[in-house]
Amino acid sequence: MAVMDAPTLRALLARRDLHLTPAIAEENLTEGAWDAPIRWVHNSDLTDPTPFLSDGLVLLTTGTQMAGWQRRSFEEYVHRLSVRGVVALGFGTEVVRDGIPPMLVAACRTTRMSLFEVPYRTPFIAVARANAEAIAAETFARRSWALAAQRAISLAALRPNGLTATLAELARQLETWVGLFDPAGSLVNEHPAGALDAATRTALGEEVGRVLRRGARAGSSLHLGDTPFTLQTLGRGGHLRGVIAIAAGALDQEGRGVVTAVIAMAGLALEQNEGLQRARALLRTGVLQSLLSDDASLAERIAEQMWGGMPPAPVLVAVTDAPALTDAAIEWLELRVDETPGTLFFARTDEGVVLVVPEDRDQVLDDLAETFGTRIGVSSGTGYDQFSRALGQARVARTRGGTFTVGAVTRFADVAASGILSALGNDAGRSLARAAIEPLRRNDEEEGTALVETLHTWLEQDARYDAAAEVLGVHRHTVRARVALAQRLLGVDLGTFPARAELWAALQVDSPPVE
Repeated sequence: MAVMDAPTLRALLARRDLHLTPAIAEENLTEGAWDAPIRWVHNSDLTDPTPFLSDGLVLLTTGTQMAGWQRRSFEEYVHRLSVRGVVALGFGTEVVRDGIPPMLVAACRTTRMSLFEVPYRTPFIAVARANAEAIAAETFARRSWALAAQRAISLAALRPNGLTATLAELARQLETWVGLFDPAGSLVNEHPAGALDAATRTALGEEVGRVLRRGARAGSSLHLGDTPFTLQTLGRGGHLRGVIAIAAGALDQEGRGVVTAVIAMAGLALEQNEGLQRARALLRTGVLQSLLSDDASLAERIAEQMWGGMPPAPVLVAVTDAPALTDAAIEWLELRVDETPGTLFFARTDEGVVLVVPEDRDQVLDDLAETFGTRIGVSSGTGYDQFSRALGQARVARTRGGTFTVGAVTRFADVAASGILSALGNDAGRSLARAAIEPLRRNDEEEGTALVETLHTWLEQDARYDAAAEVLGVHRHTVRARVALAQRLLGVDLGTFPARAELWAALQVDSPPVE
């Protein structure tokens, strides 16, 4: 952000036309003493000029008042100047006396105040004018920078992704990190990306969350470790649209002006984006309804104009779990649509978010699930003429994925490979299965008949009595007797295929296979 050297003692001493000479080496002074800003240069030969001085000044003197002073007087004089905030003392030599009084040098060294010699050939007014010119030059440069920065930011706001470009330009102009937090307190935009460490990012997010919960429009400053931050809310009180965070402390007037311009642009952009996103959401819902007719012609015409086209077939149709993703996730998806047009379509529904991606570019689904902790069901590859069937597959995959960890992507192909009976492994299926074989289980517990084990083995051996008897280690007539008893208890004819199939399904769902 700095555009030129600020008016400091170092800059003043560097002016060759002034011929100023330090009387105390920099290493014998307080650290940074030569780099303190100089607000003005004043001259006085009063014994105590402090009532007429302000802090940040360089005081020039010829030493007239020092005639007859002893060491204590020099020490008290320098102490008063130091307490008043005087940056440095310049002593004009060869006017009243030759050289700088040694006791003045000693007093300044003790107090660690900067002291320099102003030779006779350099008038005090020249020193004051040099500093005034430096202040004027720096002020002009800062104002020129502010105008240039605001012009660059205004041009950035005209780009297709105006808000992102505006924040990136602000970060470049201030030469620091800038981040945008959404109304939920999530960091949705930052420049440069990844510049904050994890601990700082977490602490900053917590502070932004507190600002948003207060709901009042305000600016604030804080320190996280060694890094100062400035926070500025976006939107009106009670309806905040987010927070802009800047890794910088107190800004000068020009810096604040540039930030104020960005705040105004960002607030307007977010309000406009909110309306635009609502319109886009309605349009996406309409496109989805068109796709469900298994005719993509209308959807493709709309998508070509709005999002660079629909993903090319074969595609994967996916659906997230409910409730639908947060606004931050929707903005994340919008950014991917902008970055790679024609490779992603999505639309919000009551049950979640439906997504369409090319079959060979499904990484975005894994990234979405991992980033936002949502479950996603994914269909097999398909053409748009089978879109409604593919969405049904995605719903089945999402439901079957309910037993997996949050953030998982479940593909229909994996669900299909597990068999039809696996789809019955839910609470309803298990309840029905348990009720169907309860008479067998109760008889086993009361009479010790092993009917559940026998029936499972008998059906597993294709209802062959000899094979089942061999596996169970009993006589085949024992197996026949147990099967006959099971028929009476269940009230079914196990000589028919439907009855056997239903009993087999119940055993598979409710009972583990017999080892």
